[in-house]
Amino acid sequence: MYLNVHSHYSLRYGTMSMPQLIDEAVALGITQMVLTDINNSTGVMEFMRTCEEKGIKPIGGMEFRRDKKLLYIGIARNREGMKELNDFLTLHNLEQKELPDLAEAMDNAYIVYPFGHTETLRNNEYLGIRFDELSQLYHQDLLAIKDKLLVLQPVFVADKLGYRLHEYLRGIDLNTLITMVGPADKCTDTDRFLPPGELESRFNKYAFILDNTRNLMNTCVMDYPKGKVHLNRRTFTGKKEDDKALLYKLAIEGLERRYGKNNKAALKKVKEELKVIDELDFCAYFLITWDIIRYSMAKGYYHVGRGSGANSTVAYCLQITDVDPIELNLYFERFLNAQRTSPPDFDIDYSWDEREDVQDYIFKRYGKAHTALLGTMSTFKDRSVIREIGKVMGLPKAEIDSFTDRTKEAENKNNPTFKKIMAAYALMGNMPNQRSIHAGGVLISEEPITYYTALDLPPKGMPTVQWDMYEAEKIGYDKYDILSQRGIGHIKEAVCLVEENLQQKIDIHQVKIFMQDPNLNTRLHSGNTIGCFYIESPAMRQLLIKLGCDNYLTLVAASSIIRPGVAQSGMMKTYIQSFHDPKNVKYLHPVMKETLGDTYGVMVYQEDVIKVCIHYAGMDGTDADILRRGMSGKYRSRTEFDKLVEKFFEGSMLLGRAEETTREVWRQVSSFAGYSFSKAHSASFAVESYQSLYLKTYFPREFMVAVLNNYGGFYSRWLYVHELKKAGAVVHLPCVNHSRQVVCIRGMEAYLGLIGIQGLENKFIELLPEERRLHGDYTGLEDLVRRTGMGLEQVIILIRVGALRFTGRSKKELLWDVHMLLGKKDKPLSDAELFRVEAKHYELPTLINTKLEDAYHELELLGFPLSLSMFDLLQTGYRGDLCTSELISHVGKIVKMVGLYVCEKTVHTKNNKKMWFGTFLDAEGNFFDTTHFPDSTPVYPFRGTGCYLILGKIVTDFGFPSVEVIRFAKLPIVDNPVMA
Repeated sequence: MYLNVHSHYSLRYGTMSMPQLIDEAVALGITQMVLTDINNSTGVMEFMRTCEEKGIKPIGGMEFRRDKKLLYIGIARNREGMKELNDFLTLHNLEQKELPDLAEAMDNAYIVYPFGHTETLRNNEYLGIRFDELSQLYHQDLLAIKDKLLVLQPVFVADKLGYRLHEYLRGIDLNTLITMVGPADKCTDTDRFLPPGELESRFNKYAFILDNTRNLMNTCVMDYPKGKVHLNRRTFTGKKEDDKALLYKLAIEGLERRYGKNNKAALKKVKEELKVIDELDFCAYFLITWDIIRYSMAKGYYHVGRGSGANSTVAYCLQITDVDPIELNLYFERFLNAQRTSPPDFDIDYSWDEREDVQDYIFKRYGKAHTALLGTMSTFKDRSVIREIGKVMGLPKAEIDSFTDRTKEAENKNNPTFKKIMAAYALMGNMPNQRSIHAGGVLISEEPITYYTALDLPPKGMPTVQWDMYEAEKIGYDKYDILSQRGIGHIKEAVCLVEENLQQKIDIHQVKIFMQDPNLNTRLHSGNTIGCFYIESPAMRQLLIKLGCDNYLTLVAASSIIRPGVAQSGMMKTYIQSFHDPKNVKYLHPVMKETLGDTYGVMVYQEDVIKVCIHYAGMDGTDADILRRGMSGKYRSRTEFDKLVEKFFEGSMLLGRAEETTREVWRQVSSFAGYSFSKAHSASFAVESYQSLYLKTYFPREFMVAVLNNYGGFYSRWLYVHELKKAGAVVHLPCVNHSRQVVCIRGMEAYLGLIGIQGLENKFIELLPEERRLHGDYTGLEDLVRRTGMGLEQVIILIRVGALRFTGRSKKELLWDVHMLLGKKDKPLSDAELFRVEAKHYELPTLINTKLEDAYHELELLGFPLSLSMFDLLQTGYRGDLCTSELISHVGKIVKMVGLYVCEKTVHTKNNKKMWFGTFLDAEGNFFDTTHFPDSTPVYPFRGTGCYLILGKIVTDFGFPSVEVIRFAKLPIVDNPVMA
């Protein structure tokens, strides 16, 4: 009888998860029901799976609302009906049209209007009447509508507690107090499953309505395929045998390109992989990925193929990845094997400004009906929800602030209001809050994708499914990850700049040559890697130095060792010690030596976790991989995950492993696996790092300009400007006659871009260089204003940043001029002047402009000074007892240093105290690092950007010197002369 049931996917309205919803139904003896979440079909496939497990007949549907008003309910007779409902909503979502008052005609779906609907009903249309509306039937002639009446008993909540949670959700959604949520804004407290027999008894005078409802539901059969199915596009060419032949041909051609004609080992490996790919029906998956790569390479786009897909030699031959699995001894089974329960995937990275075109190609090539971006679901688990609950309750801001302050949890724990908030937070913590878009997943479906979901249109403007990657996997979809990253943008633009600035072409894909280049490996060893992808952070540069990393294979390991799990478990230090002293490695167990000998008994890669689970704990490969995925947050069922953890311990015990050893092995597995990379993933990152290293080593100026123009690096912008100057470039302030939107370089001369000027409007950032390109350089202030139509405020910004210095007049003279020219009217001069009247010129007294004033202008408008350094702005001339280059010769001594703040990192100690790591530049522009222990940090805190006087002890760790801070204070700078 329940044809209007809602799960928590009716966002900020429904309260029950799918398991809770179905368990409630089972407990009440309900045998069939219709899921009709509001304006979405997110949960329909999950609903069908879960119902069938519990012996309930599932029926799919959807409730359509406009604003808060219920328009009608759609109920699918079969999968075609579900598609009709999804298509209907999709059309309105994608065209951004409001839902109409009347549903369109449908052949395979029923439409139920709320009672009171007066329009003529089609054959498939009905009226739903609630039990509290039955009184309206008294003394009416029901003959015309008798066969059209159905029981309408909405289900949103399970009980009184659920209803209160519903009210909180509505308050959050409407951004209002819970007491202000009116009847029209929420459901009624009877919108739930009723006790057995109660619904029938309420309709006992109208048994025909019960019969109508039962008969309608009996005609519905969700005839979707059962069991595990593959829903991706099944073929690339149209025939599976043709796909197999084409993939073989492409793989063998690529084999010769990558390995030469007579590499028997590579040929054997490729043939073995092709056999598995064919047996598991993934030929089309490989060919479609190859097709995407083929398109992007034809467009001149640069890509990086990574993820577990880089374990495949076939993928390497198809140029999907640039990682050689044979060289690295990667095993294909990590990517694709007969026992693997989860689908494989390729992660393909593009430059941030090219990915959208690749996605657009996929939609056009494979059809909009069959292509969609993958969705994602954010939940209420973020602690900011505590603030939202507090607002709904009407609490004052100060009280809410105290409840969200983790340091006050102990004093709040007995506060009744706090308890109430935390109880609500616990109930909604894992509930979905809103649908969003996955970082890069794309689905390409054999059937129209609306058989399985309606589509949203997020801000990206591309159709997006209404469920996430976990649901996609369970339904039977394998995603294609088309991602973007700034590192590729750095490389791509640097190559273009070298060609433009130096007239030199570069083949950036000659990575194997780069790996043998002693100059690149020397740079790697020294940690001089600012701007280079994945190896520029302070922690990574330290690790490179501590390892003495001077080759690709060590870098591959370092790329995974740096991940939080390895570092925090103490295994990073163990690895470094073992790396330098391999003869004295102490293995936890002989199995660890057998399986992890290459990494000195330390789990470095995801594959290592799988190896340990198999060889130490006796698990099979499928369970081992699921356990690894579970610790990475890629497995939803906590119960099943806990069972696998039990298997690990039980298997270890059966194999006679010592309990204490097993506990330590598990500690390492559990602390590591959630943050680890696969070896192929690390190898892909290392390839990209070498490409960056090559550009930084041989074309440092062009490379650093590319880093600046693509943003997204680890450090603040000023540090990359500093590196550009260190590379020998003469860096100029923005200039309206030289600057583009972004930083540009000609020979050794670089001009900062207009885009970095605070307060300058986007339209002028674009207009200034374009107008100059079309009509030549600006001849002066008046010419600039006339040609661009800039107002007083915008021109003043350009004057103060020094962008009009080409006029030969000082900033103060120019400020006088612009006020005389534009006065207080702050509006552009008209191009349609009948007569051109020259502005009057006045003799001014000498107006002195100082570098100190310039530096303050630059601090304000660029975020950093260029005319002077931050050290030049200090009130003191003291620069410390020693510089970075002298640290290693003063180990153990307490010294004073002056450092320019670069960045800091907060970590928590084992007893949950905070400590900090800092990175600074000395007066010579070289890096040094500091450690701030909990006992000193609260007394001497970081106070933002600027220079600091540091008293500390010099220590060394595997040859890397740093300063353990004893005392620490920010140094004052000279006053702004304009403000004095």
